[in-house]
Formats: sequence, C-alpha cells, structure tokens
Amino acid sequence: MNVIKRNGVVESFSREKIVSGVRKACQGRPVTDTDLAVLAQKVEEAIRATGAAQIDANEIGLAILSPLRDLDEVAYLRFASVYQAFDSLDDFDAAISQLRLDHGTAS
Repeated sequence: MNVIKRNGVVESFSREKIVSGVRKACQGRPVTDTDLAVLAQKVEEAIRATGAAQIDANEIGLAILSPLRDLDEVAYLRFASVYQAFDSLDDFDAAISQLRLDHGTAS
C-alpha cells in the first residue's frame, strides 16, 4: 500500500512512521511501546480494510485519532492540535468539550 503525502510524494506505508508520530504526542504520558505498537496495528488494519492501493496521508491521520483518544486523551489532544491545526484556545475548548460529552454518553 502506498501513501500520498501532502506534498504529492508517494511512499510505501510504514507502521513505524505511525509509531514515531504518535510517540511525540505521548511524551511524558503513561503509554508504553507496546501500546504504540497496538495502536499502529489498529490503524493499519483499518486502512487496509478500505481495500485501497493508495491512501492519502490525511486519511491515516484521521484513522489515528480514535484509537489514540481511547489510549490517552492528553496525547489525543496534543496530536489533534497539530494534525487539525488548532490555532486558538477555542479549538482546544471545543475538543475538550467533545471529550467530556463523550464521557457523559459513555457512562
């Protein structure tokens, strides 16, 4: 499977790139290398399930968000803030409000 990056370059899918990108968001959090490997596997499985031979890098980022949120909400906010280009406190507030809402409905 190939990944089409934002700049148009096409490269082979790499689970390790997912791990390294998410690892930055997880710095200082109680997340193990095993947790990251499992997350990367889930993301890869979700992407491969689409059956696409090529996938946009943006789609990989979207596929990371949900399992990362389940793993660690602080890491999720860090990743989402960069990935979704948060540029104000309102963006963070909206994301935190959604997390709180999700907790309310999950209870």
